[in-house]
Amino acid sequence: MRLNGEISYLRNEEENENDSVALISLPPPPPPTLEKLVVGYALTSKKVKSFLQPKLEGLAKKKGIVFVAIDQSQPLVDQGPFDIVLHKLTGKEWQQILQDYWEKHPEVTVLDPPAAIQHLYNRQSMLQDVANLNLSDCYGKVGTPRQLVITKDPSSIPDAVSKARLTLPLVAKPLVVDGSAKSHELSLAYDEFSLSKLDPPLVLQEFVNHGGVLFKVYIVGEAIKVVRRFSLPDVSKRELLNNTGVFRFPRVSCAAASADDADLDPSIAELPPRPLLEKLARELRLRLGLRLFNIDIIREHGTRDRFYVIDINYFPGYSKMPGYEHIFTDFLLSVVQSKFKRLLSSN
Repeated sequence: MRLNGEISYLRNEEENENDSVALISLPPPPPPTLEKLVVGYALTSKKVKSFLQPKLEGLAKKKGIVFVAIDQSQPLVDQGPFDIVLHKLTGKEWQQILQDYWEKHPEVTVLDPPAAIQHLYNRQSMLQDVANLNLSDCYGKVGTPRQLVITKDPSSIPDAVSKARLTLPLVAKPLVVDGSAKSHELSLAYDEFSLSKLDPPLVLQEFVNHGGVLFKVYIVGEAIKVVRRFSLPDVSKRELLNNTGVFRFPRVSCAAASADDADLDPSIAELPPRPLLEKLARELRLRLGLRLFNIDIIREHGTRDRFYVIDINYFPGYSKMPGYEHIFTDFLLSVVQSKFKRLLSSN
């Protein structure tokens, strides 16, 4: 971390550690002046294209932030120096490389810890921390849909659903989230008999009518930004009686499905209360150990304060978030500033 004034201040403190008068007379440390903040990134080519937009890089340069690509064909320990490592790669090999690097360079901030990210790559564990929360207060209630994990044998699904007493229709999602388009595909099953046509491993979630709109809550450190997206339409009792089979959907809630400018019923379009989102984000940051993620939330149709978290994604498509350039660069600077303050306090 290249900060002006840091070394000279620490040296003065060491030289005067036995001189109480001198210590008292020391002026407060000047605010750190950032010479250059180097962010090494290890991202897929698709993520690089969507995230590292010219506007982001231009703004970052003005603020003294430089993005440097990590060469995945070369040892990570031989690259840098970095102040921050930003990454979104899957695989045990990369996790081990990053863990080894972090142990040798604890001064570098890794966004985010590989072990913590792994928690979100499995939909069985993804919502566990939400389910364990007790967010029931005057601002609303937050929960998760009842769900069932199926790892094999499609023929056993109808019986498993019956034993779990899940209510149809059911949303089927791939169990593993690996960043591919397929891992975000959904299916809606209307009857038990058609469940055996599904392809495990998967998660079955009870479908909650929500007016066809979900709220994408982007988290960047302590910053929160919410956008509306179109989602699966509500299912009426008549449709449930008359429809059979499994209906497959491509990726739902993508940026093209923005509902921010749509003419919606106010009871559907109203954003979740800000205090509730702040409390939820704060709790999940602590429990997940992550600073870069988004939460997909729906409001049960016909209610004003009953919300469900249906998905959590690590390092989502931030370029689809309005004003992401300013939010993200401010966040990177705050990471360095907070680390500098901790360094001073420890000395």
